[in-house]
Amino acid sequence: MMKAYLRTKEIRKKIIRKNLSQNWLALQIGVSSGYMSQLMDGSRRPSARLRQKMMDRFPDSSFDDLFIIKSK
Repeated sequence: MMKAYLRTKEIRKKIIRKNLSQNWLALQIGVSSGYMSQLMDGSRRPSARLRQKMMDRFPDSSFDDLFIIKSK
């Protein structure tokens, strides 16, 4: 089974370059800051809906820029 995880280093770079925060991103995609932390540390995986919301917030990025696919 294939699972998508955040590319946290890339996402952190993107929010820092835009002078934003992880909490800002959490608000933008409609999750709590705690859940966002779990997504960022890899203990949770983003749903297809959350992946789309993140891609909408970073329109200059491709799916492969923001996510990594791992097989389990």
